[in-house]
Amino acid sequence: MSSSKHSETESLVSDLKKFIDFMYIDEVPSYGNSFFYSLGFLLLTCFVVLVITGIIMVVFGPFWGDITTLGVFTKSVHFWAAEAFFTLLILHLFVVFSTSAFKSNKIAWIIGSLMLLLVMLEAAFGLGLTGDFVAQWNSLSGADLWNGLGLGYWINPLNYGALYGWHIAGIPLVLVGLILMHYLLVKTKGIAKPYRNDIPYTMVKANHGKMYQRAAVVVVIILAFALFARVPYVPPLTIQNVALTNSSILAATLVQELNHSSGTATYLDTIDPYTFNTSSVFVTGPYAKYLSISGGADEYRVFSNQSPSVQAQDINSSYNYFANKGAINLSENNPNPLIPLISSLVVMARSGTYGAVLITEQASPFDQTYPLRLLSDTGLMNKQATIDNLQIGQWGMVRVDTGIWPPGEWWVGPYNVLEMMFPNSTDLQDGAISLLVFVLLIAFPFIPYINKIPDKLGLYKIFWNRFTNPEMRKKR
Repeated sequence: MSSSKHSETESLVSDLKKFIDFMYIDEVPSYGNSFFYSLGFLLLTCFVVLVITGIIMVVFGPFWGDITTLGVFTKSVHFWAAEAFFTLLILHLFVVFSTSAFKSNKIAWIIGSLMLLLVMLEAAFGLGLTGDFVAQWNSLSGADLWNGLGLGYWINPLNYGALYGWHIAGIPLVLVGLILMHYLLVKTKGIAKPYRNDIPYTMVKANHGKMYQRAAVVVVIILAFALFARVPYVPPLTIQNVALTNSSILAATLVQELNHSSGTATYLDTIDPYTFNTSSVFVTGPYAKYLSISGGADEYRVFSNQSPSVQAQDINSSYNYFANKGAINLSENNPNPLIPLISSLVVMARSGTYGAVLITEQASPFDQTYPLRLLSDTGLMNKQATIDNLQIGQWGMVRVDTGIWPPGEWWVGPYNVLEMMFPNSTDLQDGAISLLVFVLLIAFPFIPYINKIPDKLGLYKIFWNRFTNPEMRKKR
């Protein structure tokens, strides 16, 4: 290596070292080297693990994490890093809350609250991308919330392409910016000093070595969980599988789509993306494709040319026929034209063609809105969820399989309780209450009397005591 290149390398290393030294917090209060005040760095450690494993899974593709040993392990590391991140984040917020640290750095509290909201969204979107039944169930549950809030047009969890973008780019970029802002605020103002005169402290040198040791322990724990508690893969429900195993249920549902009596057609939150015509999307559109391939007689034209009263009779009789497990009948001589029409769609579904047609009816091949809504209308999604102990829509995000481990998004438990306490409430009402809670969380430092609750309860004693603060040991 030439002397000039060697000099450039040394300069680069020197500049990097100066930058790292600049980012360090050199002095902290006596209690600042305790575990509870390392949580910020531990959160950053988990975030780095999430980024690295996320990039690896993006490189190898969405199914790599389900079909290969290394992929399953990487996916499990990603999952447990997310669990650790959220656990530490909740604990970090509780420390700040309990010690009333928000009094001296209100902006940092606001940023932390916004990060909590974004992390919840990031986790929810990530759980919707696992590619299995739990992902389907969570996507449908999440869509109800967004539709209830009137944001379903912009945020549709059933559109996996958009979901992918939100999860790997949109939210992480904002999080990186907020993390940097949050850290710089803390570095500038320093770790919050006790607001009480009876809490002694002195400024001491920060123990960075201990901080790194704790980070290493967290990483080891994540790897251990990933090794011994792999994320399970629950096979997804598909239209083709339903057509092969429950053809009568699928056929009866298609009749309901035709006469706009299905769950999707009568969806209460009648906003995008569910304002589509179910008859056109699920029946007449795919049937037109079927005719272009088979060249058979147009049974829909026969049905359309009948009087409204006869059409109503055909709809009722065809629904009863399929609901009572009537056989798939393609006979063009059937007196009820809907029976061979619907039967032809079931035959398409058995071959996989029908599902492909639904996908081509949308702008994105990754948009699963039509297939998942149809599957939901059959009632088989609820049935499968009951088998997997995911019943009651909100529970899907709390658990990711039939057992206790691994857990799902346990932190949405309060929302689950809300829905169970008020089962007749709408998604809009539940979403509005959840949004109000976050607004109150953000505004908490500025609300008189309310912001004194932690001190009145004496919560500071949990983190400022003789076990965490050397000065208090000396005082004794």
